[in-house]
Amino acid sequence: MRKTRRRPYSEQRPRDLGGGVSSVPVPIPGNPLGYTLVYAVDSPRGPVLVDAGWHHPDAWEALRGGLGALGIDVTTVQGVVVTHFHPDHAGLAGRVREVSGAWIAMHEADAALVRLMRGFADGDHRGFQADMLRRAGAGPGDMVAVSADRPRAPTQPDRELGDGDLIDLPGRELRAVHTPGHTPGHICLHLVDAGRLFTGDHVLPDITPHVGVYPYDRDDVDPLGDFLDSLDRVGELGPLDGLPAHEWTFPDVAARAAEIRRHHEEKLVRLAALLAERAEPLTIWEVAAMMTWNRPWADLSPVPRSMAAGEAAAHLRALEASGRIRRVSGLDTVRFQALES
Repeated sequence: MRKTRRRPYSEQRPRDLGGGVSSVPVPIPGNPLGYTLVYAVDSPRGPVLVDAGWHHPDAWEALRGGLGALGIDVTTVQGVVVTHFHPDHAGLAGRVREVSGAWIAMHEADAALVRLMRGFADGDHRGFQADMLRRAGAGPGDMVAVSADRPRAPTQPDRELGDGDLIDLPGRELRAVHTPGHTPGHICLHLVDAGRLFTGDHVLPDITPHVGVYPYDRDDVDPLGDFLDSLDRVGELGPLDGLPAHEWTFPDVAARAAEIRRHHEEKLVRLAALLAERAEPLTIWEVAAMMTWNRPWADLSPVPRSMAAGEAAAHLRALEASGRIRRVSGLDTVRFQALES
């Protein structure tokens, strides 16, 4: 697949993509992703948005102004379908509802997480974060920096979606496809009548989405395994045009999904070999420090380190679930070790 150069937010513009679909770039302040692509899908009753962007005054002005440039008054929005609960997707959904009376829809699994987040006191959250980092083998400096703050919790949705549910969009067929991995309730949205798939963060044209385990040492979930299965699932929909939440639109979601699957399979092979080379069991933090990231581990600040550790934990858990490594029990700090051959 030919890659397109990622352009900065300053070069992005609202676009009419044809077929009753438009896109509006909404900035993410201080984030290297730069922006979220919010989509508006026309219907006789009024537009429905796919995602809404980060909760920030600049983001709100970009969303309102971008829709206006496309001839859409934000007060006419009928609904917001959130692909997942992360703040760069769900953050402005509540503001849209305030000015338009729109409904907000989200998959039931992520809606449950939003309820949990909204009930979490700041002190409880900091304690949870610090304990999770300690059990993973993080140092005191990383523990303090990461647990110091957290994003604002999203607005609770009015409607909860299940796999295969149709979105309330008169005259169009927009169907939810449950694609867990990036979050437990991540959904893609298949615009069946146009051969398009709104991919959220599940399938992006150039980068691979973050897939982590939280808390890091959970042994009752396998988000990377879920993610790989979800890639297969969207691949089975055929060579649809991809409308992702970041970067740019692209052809043939199935081909890109297969490419991302191969990337993770190769990463799992390398990680299994790395563990096999070490006689002693390793903490999640030690494993993360040995893996390859977009920058050297020593150059990562605490928050990117914590995300890298979450992704390392997801790969370790996938290897454990498939019987290729084992978790060493009876230790306060969780450790993993290759199985004896």
